[in-house]
Amino acid sequence: MNKSENKKIANTLFPHIDSSIEKYIKKYPKRDLPTTAKITRFGPSPTGFLHIGGLFTAIVSERLAHQSKGVFFLRIEDTDKKREVKDGVRGIVSALEKFEIKIDEGIKSIDKKINKYGPYKQSDRKEIYLTFIKYLIETGNAYPCFCSPEELRIKRKSQELQKIRSGYYGEWALHRNITLDEVKNNLTQGRGFVIRLKSNGNEINKIPFNDLIKGNISIRENDLDVVLLKSDQLPTYHFAHVVDDYLMKTTHIIRGDEWLSSLPIHLQIFDLFNWQAPYYAHISPILKSDNGNKRKLSKRKDTEASVEYYFKEGYPSDAIIEYLLNIANPNFEDWRYQNPNLLNTEFEIKLEKFNKSGALFDINKLSNISKDIIAKMSENEMYDQTLKWTLEYDLNFAKKVSKNKDYLLKIFSVERNTDKPRKDIGKWSEVKNNIFYFFNDLFEEYISKNMITYPEILNENTVKEILTSYIKYYNSHLSKDDWFSDLKKFAESLGFASNIKLYKQKPNNYKGCVGDIAMVLRIALTSKSMAPDLHEIMHVMGEENVKERLQFSANNI
Repeated sequence: MNKSENKKIANTLFPHIDSSIEKYIKKYPKRDLPTTAKITRFGPSPTGFLHIGGLFTAIVSERLAHQSKGVFFLRIEDTDKKREVKDGVRGIVSALEKFEIKIDEGIKSIDKKINKYGPYKQSDRKEIYLTFIKYLIETGNAYPCFCSPEELRIKRKSQELQKIRSGYYGEWALHRNITLDEVKNNLTQGRGFVIRLKSNGNEINKIPFNDLIKGNISIRENDLDVVLLKSDQLPTYHFAHVVDDYLMKTTHIIRGDEWLSSLPIHLQIFDLFNWQAPYYAHISPILKSDNGNKRKLSKRKDTEASVEYYFKEGYPSDAIIEYLLNIANPNFEDWRYQNPNLLNTEFEIKLEKFNKSGALFDINKLSNISKDIIAKMSENEMYDQTLKWTLEYDLNFAKKVSKNKDYLLKIFSVERNTDKPRKDIGKWSEVKNNIFYFFNDLFEEYISKNMITYPEILNENTVKEILTSYIKYYNSHLSKDDWFSDLKKFAESLGFASNIKLYKQKPNNYKGCVGDIAMVLRIALTSKSMAPDLHEIMHVMGEENVKERLQFSANNI
């Protein structure tokens, strides 16, 4: 088919579109950045929640750009209108905001956009794609296909019966050499069409490629006439990302390795325009252990696949980021140990250190990282984050948090300002269950539903005697050391050894030791056998509350 015929077909299909691609190439000039600067992007589709794998890609892309003094932009790839969900874009932007991912261009927030190289929503770039599509048709590298879904299904079934490779290629590409008259006839009949790539590849050929994570690999040339433009005149990912990444001057594309099989298509399209392709880095998926087998985290099966899961659970955003950095580069853990006070943005990500086969998701590892991060927070940070989380996910508790700020600050200060701060809280959803005993109503509610068990060596009468006696004995004005010395005297007055050594020497001479006394008090006050420093707990509760709690617990043995 000659150029004249191609041009007539292009004009018949898109009469109101200018095929001059130079106007857009001029509109998006080369960026004025250092030669070593990386220009990266995150291109989510608003077809559902933000996947943890998507967040991983966004973090890596953002860090690579900013550690090289480059640019990171957010592009919304919303060309799949059938699967788009309501408020999908808002959900993506909101999630990225919560993780404080710095967006230089694109949709920076719900109400703020920077369109230097935009628009950054693909559905707003329709005329751009049509211009480049028309150019490809004119140059003989694309053509309209009028096959109906039923015709394509029949072709695929025939290929399966003949046990040959399925797809739209070669002799199976019915409209590959379509004429102008045939185009006009199909249009007259009102048949819809897509635009397909007229592939010049050969599946037998292999081409070498250097992936920035996978290393040197060999990939087969593409010979499929894939769809570039759908019947709704919106592009497929294959075509849109090539055009957009060229115009926006993307230098490095970080994406999941599910796209590795499509790479030959993308390289072929870049080549048709005589454009240099960006560097590609394909990240292996985050895996999950399932009955002894490893599989990808599934949007349908796994709640932890959605970043919303982590928000609801109340993991600090820094904990999730540091966990993902640990997956990205295993040396992050050593770096964090050596630099406990540096921001994680100081860590330099290196693509060559990525795991080529995918990392196994470890919720326990995330929990430990989260506990370390929360342990370093001040009581004010603890309060602010707890209030923020409860206002969104636990309104009843939020009322108590907001009304008792000074009290909460004292509670959060327990065992916090030390060389080894407590690590009993790993997420904001755990705060209530960790501190409920400081509030009488929550404590009484817990007691009504749970059985409280005191040390087995002590009978109920002895436990009650300890509690009622200590109500009169307790002195809230003593320092920690003086308080414990006083507790020893109290223990002796009730027939308990003042230390474990004495008790072990002559166990028959004592009811127990001072440790048993402390345990009874701890359980009576908190319902827990394991809790933070008892003296600090009592100091925060206040003398009146301590005595009321001891009496309440004595009455409920």
